[in-house]
Amino acid sequence: MRKVLLPTIIFIATILLVIRLFYLQVIDDSLKLKSDNNAIKINYDYPERGYIYDRNGKLLVANQPSYDIMVIPKDVKDLDTMEFCSLLNITKEDFLKKIAKAKVYSPRLPSVFLSQLNKKEYAAFQEIQRKFIGFYIQKRALRDYQVSYGANVFGFITQVNDKIIEKNKYYNSGDLIGRQGVEESYEDILRGIKGVKYIQKDKYNREIGSYKEGKFDTLAVQGKDINLTIDGELQKYGEELMVNKRGGIVAIEPKTGEILALVTAPSFDPAILVGRQRSKNYTMLFHDSIAKPLYDRGLLAEYTPGSPFKILTGLVALQEGAIDENTTFFCSHGFSYAPGRFMKCHCHGGAMQLHRGIYESCNTFFSSSYMKTIDKFNNPPKGVDVWSNHLKSFGLGQFMGYDLPTGRKGKIPTSKTYKKMYPGWGWSSKTIVSNAIGQGEVLMTPIQLANMIAAVANRGYYYTPHIIKKIKGSVIDKRFRTKHMTTIDKKYFEPMISGLFDVYNFGTAHGLNVEGIDICGKTGTAENYAKINGKRVKLQDHSIFVAFAPKDNPKIAIAVFVENGYWGARWAGPITSLMIEKYIKRKITRKDLEKRMLEGSLEGEYNKYYAKPIVDTLIKQKVDIVIKPEDKKAEPKKEIVPANETPDN
Repeated sequence: MRKVLLPTIIFIATILLVIRLFYLQVIDDSLKLKSDNNAIKINYDYPERGYIYDRNGKLLVANQPSYDIMVIPKDVKDLDTMEFCSLLNITKEDFLKKIAKAKVYSPRLPSVFLSQLNKKEYAAFQEIQRKFIGFYIQKRALRDYQVSYGANVFGFITQVNDKIIEKNKYYNSGDLIGRQGVEESYEDILRGIKGVKYIQKDKYNREIGSYKEGKFDTLAVQGKDINLTIDGELQKYGEELMVNKRGGIVAIEPKTGEILALVTAPSFDPAILVGRQRSKNYTMLFHDSIAKPLYDRGLLAEYTPGSPFKILTGLVALQEGAIDENTTFFCSHGFSYAPGRFMKCHCHGGAMQLHRGIYESCNTFFSSSYMKTIDKFNNPPKGVDVWSNHLKSFGLGQFMGYDLPTGRKGKIPTSKTYKKMYPGWGWSSKTIVSNAIGQGEVLMTPIQLANMIAAVANRGYYYTPHIIKKIKGSVIDKRFRTKHMTTIDKKYFEPMISGLFDVYNFGTAHGLNVEGIDICGKTGTAENYAKINGKRVKLQDHSIFVAFAPKDNPKIAIAVFVENGYWGARWAGPITSLMIEKYIKRKITRKDLEKRMLEGSLEGEYNKYYAKPIVDTLIKQKVDIVIKPEDKKAEPKKEIVPANETPDN
């Protein structure tokens, strides 16, 4: 039996191998196309990318034709290099570098020699293309921006690099791919599918027709159009309000989680990242390490949230029974929480209950509520973890799962945080009481803060924020249609919302109300430190505001951060009111606020911490790149501050 078994196995394996080879070489000849076949030329037909519209059907991003000169190094011969370089306005050194790079990629396969010719350059080259053997024109589509805003939302288009080609076999040298924003998130949908044509060549390298009568050819499939949740006019207005300021604005429709505006400041015109100057402009933007125009502050900047965090402190305290609506704490313009430890407060003082504590932003009330929440368990680690879990139910301290390719988790501390911070000795609610007012170890991104206030507006639930509203011929991901419940009972939101409503009536935002709109909001101020020349320096505080409107059946929830903006009602508050009115009324009646925000500038505040040479460089870059064309001639505006404004906590 053993003598028969081995020959049998060898015989069967040989038969199978012969059958497979016969199939591949005689029946299925498609593998020939994957080799460097000298007799076959591969032409790609690149489809248009899908168009991008806003939520109201306004066209934001279209396409324009672009022409690349491609080269197959092994086919280049009898070339008049001087004529070629003169025609394309390049040096001989540039020519040699580009040819060498193409050879490294592949001597036999086409790669981009010179990208993104304009129509005039294309016409001139096409007239005498026959003289330049080995070179040909590849038509592609570049983005054509219909608006000058939303650069951080859209992202941009760039050529693929070697790593991308190696990772994804769909792409070849010279192909374009979406980077950042929706161009990256929805690349597979927007790019479409390129078509392929195989051309047979004779022994003289002349094209003689389709290979195998077009058996392997495929047609290009245009990319799908998409509608964003963004309201184009609101996005534009937000960017205008944030000129000469740094920070972020995130507005969300509470009932759906749709992002209405996603503003980062400073910004730039997305059109500067299209065409032959794209690389140069991107490099200049990238190296602006002071203003950071490529840094999406709405998604990436992690700030201490300040007083808006008191909303969560109060809700958790109510849920855990540490306080109720009538619980009273006495405020002596501050809170003495330990010997020698005193937290100042800018409220009017006296007996504080939840309602007044919210609209006057009393540090004493919420610090006391926080300590009672933690101390309820007679075990600080247990208390902190219960508190932390409630906060995480609002989407904090974690990646939120939205459909943009960048983001940060923020930070919500747990007992593990403090065991690492205070090893070997005990800690208590007094040690970490600064968490109560949104300082301490708590960090949040603007989109997390906007989502938090959206959950409050909904009385306890939220949908994952997202920027896609509609994909032509498809449905949006199920995760954006799934309701997330917080751990706070619905009944506890009503007293909190009542206090937030009175923030506008006679609280810290009493001068920011808009006639005809019931707005609920909360001012905030966050301490701000930075390392300058190796030293930790206290800078001007950040201005923060969160709000939703109307009070009943809310249509918009919003968070605004203005870096170095002093206090909440000074910059972030007015911008919030204007954004809400713009969205709900589609017009502005608070012309006083609008004038102050459009003309106001914080550039002096930003510049005073840097050496003069750095400031000069920053100003030059802003004129050339960051500031949009309509802003270049504007004279620097002095900051105007109403005399009746006072800081919040």
